[in-house]
Amino acid sequence: MTTARAPRNRRRILIIALAGVALIAVLLIASLTRPGQEEPDATATAPTGQQTPSAEESEAPRVPDLSRRIDGDVAALGAVDAPVVMIEYADYRCPYCGVFALDTMPQLVADYIDTGKLRIEWRDVPLFGEDSFNAAVAARAAGQQGLFWEYHHAVYAFQGDSRKDLPREQLLTLAEEVGVPDVAAFETALDDPALQQAVAADAQEAQAIGVQSTPAFLIGQTPVMGAQPIDVFRQVIDGELARVGE
Repeated sequence: MTTARAPRNRRRILIIALAGVALIAVLLIASLTRPGQEEPDATATAPTGQQTPSAEESEAPRVPDLSRRIDGDVAALGAVDAPVVMIEYADYRCPYCGVFALDTMPQLVADYIDTGKLRIEWRDVPLFGEDSFNAAVAARAAGQQGLFWEYHHAVYAFQGDSRKDLPREQLLTLAEEVGVPDVAAFETALDDPALQQAVAADAQEAQAIGVQSTPAFLIGQTPVMGAQPIDVFRQVIDGELARVGE
């Protein structure tokens, strides 16, 4: 059962997550921005012809290894010991994040994850308000019942090419659609402080390295901004595989 206090707590956690480390972001934002590149707005994808440099070509400052490699992490795909980890920073109400999830990610799964070369780790960046935050919690709630990625894709399929609202009723409907076994437990988990704090921790990490738009990626040590064409991702992943000797 929802308490009257839960929405306030979510807003408080979201505000802290997005504002708590702003000074660090100023220091590290260069790690995700190539010289001469303007920061994209929150929904912009990079031009189709833009090429992200490979690991060898990039002159951008390197960022720390932020991969978690946690065995059993419901918000990750691929082997824990895969040679390259791609971290995705994204928002469930971002249309361009949906383009990556529905169009690009399946190709990467077939080409790199299923062959043991790549691991994808998801990070929540709820830029577009409380509905974004609640959807992130909902995906983790579905993950508790083994359906994180099914729910993840269902949210983006529902969004389509627009930014739709995601009220609690819609989150419950999506849970039923993907076959969450215990919808009552799922609804209870929507108010779980531990899941809310997990979303907030992801948002703090993103803020700390200067992520100001979604989607954003760290592939090994190489940043990629926006829902780039599949060939850009292949170029960077292959470059990172070569860098680590795979």
